[in-house]
Amino acid sequence: MELDRDALDDVALRLRRAQGQIGGVIRMIEEGRDCAELVTQLAAVSRALDRAGFKIIATGLERCAVPERAGTAQAAADRALLEKLFLTLA
Repeated sequence: MELDRDALDDVALRLRRAQGQIGGVIRMIEEGRDCAELVTQLAAVSRALDRAGFKIIATGLERCAVPERAGTAQAAADRALLEKLFLTLA
């Protein structure tokens, strides 16, 4: 299933931010920072990654919801794939 390029650009931006957050967490560990601060930052990274995944799924759902595709075998297959992907993130 092909996804919208603009949406994927947004996902790439989200992932770059998460990459920066992960770098920050590594630095915090190396500096011996407080456990609560580390867990807070790890939770933020986790949410950022989840949002990137959900954005990809939402984009796929938009594509599947196009009226011309409704009821087609390909739309059904795409929907099943998206459902499976969603459950892996949930």
